[in-house]
Amino acid sequence: MRSPISKSILLGLALALLLPAAGFAQQGPEKGSLVIVGGALRDDAILERFISLAGGPEAPIVIIPTAGGEDDYDAWYAGARRFRNLGVKNITVLHTWDREEAESEAFAAPITKARGVWFPGGRQWRLVDAYADTRTERELHALLARGGVIGGSSAGATIQGEYLARGDTSGNTIMMGDHEEGFAFFRGTAIDQHLLVRNRHFDLLEIIAARPELLGIGIDEDTAIVVRGNGFEVIGQGYVAIYDNTRELPNGGTFYFLMPGDRYNIETREPLRLQYGENAFTTTVKKKR
Repeated sequence: MRSPISKSILLGLALALLLPAAGFAQQGPEKGSLVIVGGALRDDAILERFISLAGGPEAPIVIIPTAGGEDDYDAWYAGARRFRNLGVKNITVLHTWDREEAESEAFAAPITKARGVWFPGGRQWRLVDAYADTRTERELHALLARGGVIGGSSAGATIQGEYLARGDTSGNTIMMGDHEEGFAFFRGTAIDQHLLVRNRHFDLLEIIAARPELLGIGIDEDTAIVVRGNGFEVIGQGYVAIYDNTRELPNGGTFYFLMPGDRYNIETREPLRLQYGENAFTTTVKKKR
């Protein structure tokens, strides 16, 4: 069950209204899409959105389960079953611990034909050790450049940011560890997961204090952001927390929440709660001087 959050907290950390453009460079992929899930994915609608962005059940999809830490994953490993149950017919499971293999044309070839790539959970540093700065990572960026979609849950969410939160090999409670660079599909961000269920909503503050230029995004379980161009929307069942050093929040707040249906302008760092209308927010969140 999703952790409850009181109305007073939501009000105290109210969403920003439309503010003047801050001049930030676009951080999402220019042509492709990202589906970034906070873990414990139960809502099939999130996976269905990923499949739709890839082109539907007939589209070729690659699953890279390396974060899970097993020695071998074959085409019928359990994590692929859910995609098949949703009608996906063309699935390739890609996994190696050998960086030379990850650099090879043969290994990366399925990504060149894919319309979508999915990263399941585990430990995000394993993905870095296996694929960072190899042909495999380069082909992932190329997939986005040609309009494909990359998605992932838990570790598969955090790896999509530029700063790798919880990337330490000694444990997942260390926010700034021995692995600090993600794949930067979503540039200028640090992404955390399992936010409210594991009481992690203050954890990203350490990273944002040390790296104030970053946008921190914390995502609850069974919740996702769908990033397209210069914006994203929240889907699923929980909340997304935004940590932004360019904004002042009421009562000394340090982050604020988005809920399903909310949207966010990446370029200007402006949230929008569409279901209440464009002018629903007050000027309680201000740009820092």
